[in-house]
Amino acid sequence: MILKNFIVFEGIDGSGTTTQINLLKEKLGDKCLKTAEPTSGETGLFLRKILKGEIKTCPKTQAFLFAADRCEHLYGDNGIIKNTENGKIVVSDRYLFSSLAYQSVSCGEELPALLNQSFPLPEILFFFEIDPEISLERVNKRGEKKEIFEKIDYQKNTADWYNKVISRYENDPDCEMKVIRIDASKSIEDIAKVIEENLR
Repeated sequence: MILKNFIVFEGIDGSGTTTQINLLKEKLGDKCLKTAEPTSGETGLFLRKILKGEIKTCPKTQAFLFAADRCEHLYGDNGIIKNTENGKIVVSDRYLFSSLAYQSVSCGEELPALLNQSFPLPEILFFFEIDPEISLERVNKRGEKKEIFEKIDYQKNTADWYNKVISRYENDPDCEMKVIRIDASKSIEDIAKVIEENLR
């Protein structure tokens, strides 16, 4: 199932998705709702503590929590579906593709696939591709405490899984989702142009 007026930006940490979503929100104005996963809800806030290393959980628990947060993100009172039905263009910084990549590294692919199989797909997916070495340099320049997944080996494995996951959708003749691969090593301006061209 494709959810109209729903756009997702995906990529490993430091790939530039947040920067581009902020620019798109400025361009689209009030007709656009900018959102992200983990969400700002209670489950999402708990997940952010896990990502910061403040709470320790097993990888399988994390997979369930991400799916629960996503379910509320979609179907909650002010969720994605309600907003798209009310005419908003919803743009999310990460969605189920993150779970299929990140959680497949940490707990294998079967559980994330099972937990996320019933969620609708976005109308458009922008996939930001970048060398993990470069993206991690960007993360380091932020000067913030690193999250638990922000390690070079993990990011390399996640980048590989992202490519596998996205390729499956691209090669599925029944998939109606539009997939746009972005060279995230390009300038902010060049990337913004590619996004704008694909939204016309």
